[in-house]
Amino acid sequence: MKLISILLFALIAGCSTTVPVKPKFPEVPKELREKCENLKKIEGDKVAITEMLKVVINNYTLYHECSTKVEGWNEWYDSQKKIYESIK
Repeated sequence: MKLISILLFALIAGCSTTVPVKPKFPEVPKELREKCENLKKIEGDKVAITEMLKVVINNYTLYHECSTKVEGWNEWYDSQKKIYESIK
């Protein structure tokens, strides 16, 4: 009986903790931290203005799409992490 009492006490005392156990906020997957696609370059000595404008427009689009995606993702992640860590 004494042994059972000691084991029961050890179980109860071992399971209680005064330090709160809080899981860590998940890290960002590597796929979501990818760098943006490289911008295109104009090649050749003589290039038609139409070809140059196509490259400029393509680069402008690539930059703004990537910028929006990356900034939006980082803002969302940071705000979610702050909310998660502020909960006690």
